[in-house]
Amino acid sequence: MKLTHASKTLLAGLTLLGALSLTACNNDDGGVKAGDTPSGAKPTVSTGADSSGGTGDSGSSSDSGSGSGSSGEGNTDSEVGNCRSDELEVTAADNTTDKTEGVITVQFKNGGGRDCAISGYAGVDLKTATGDTLSVERDGDQPHPDVLKDGESAAFNITFPVNTTGGSGVRITNILVTPPNETKTVTIAWPAGSLPVSGEDSSDSGPKLSIGPVGKVSDSPAS
Repeated sequence: MKLTHASKTLLAGLTLLGALSLTACNNDDGGVKAGDTPSGAKPTVSTGADSSGGTGDSGSSSDSGSGSGSSGEGNTDSEVGNCRSDELEVTAADNTTDKTEGVITVQFKNGGGRDCAISGYAGVDLKTATGDTLSVERDGDQPHPDVLKDGESAAFNITFPVNTTGGSGVRITNILVTPPNETKTVTIAWPAGSLPVSGEDSSDSGPKLSIGPVGKVSDSPAS
């Protein structure tokens, strides 16, 4: 019986020793299984920015589509602007050939160094020797748009009744001309004779004071 009890005691001791040895071996490894947090250490929080791709697709592209492509409005540099008063050389000549109807031709010569557009009626007033102003009405003809190259000319006619009464009539001194689509007036000398005093022209069907539309002069090649 004593031998048997001693054997059991020895076996129990060996079992305990084996368990202690196994525990010691596990502690000697010093490793931590994946997912385990060592005692006293706080878990780290990922910002989501890893080395492979940043923070993911936020849904907004760097190509916003607001580039500097054509706006569809056209290039204003290629458009021809109106002829300006300061760019035009304005002259007047008496081209009267009839005994009762006079014709003054007012010419606009483009000297602005660029192409310019001209169309419509000029504004015209006549200054008399007494300081009065006579407005000149349009004849109603349809104007046509034209483009003047540098050195080319456009013109219009002022028609007026010739003074055949034998009296002094109404003496005109100056023409006040405003080019179409402009506001600046140019003053030039009246190159013809006098007009009859109002009421002295006995013919209602006779020549009237009027102006025609501006048109390009066909024989005005650019210089």
